[in-house]
Amino acid sequence: MHRLAARAIPFSILVLLVLAPAAGAHNDGRGFYGATDDKVVTDAGFIVIAFFALFVFTMTMIQKRLERRKDERKAAAKAQLKNAHLRGGW
Repeated sequence: MHRLAARAIPFSILVLLVLAPAAGAHNDGRGFYGATDDKVVTDAGFIVIAFFALFVFTMTMIQKRLERRKDERKAAAKAQLKNAHLRGGW
């Protein structure tokens, strides 16, 4: 346990030193974007909804294409086994 503490304490101090400048930010606590109202929050919510819908659609299309390629490879391997002159052997 002593080794873990010997590594964790310097790492924790390093993290605190890296994050310390953010504590002195002078933006009245408004964050990076600035002042937000209901419209900004609603628009951000719609953007998140649209992103996940597009993400699911894109991943589904990629998966569909990969499945089609897999099925084509399996069909080609099966067709090759049917042709005795291509198999070789006795």
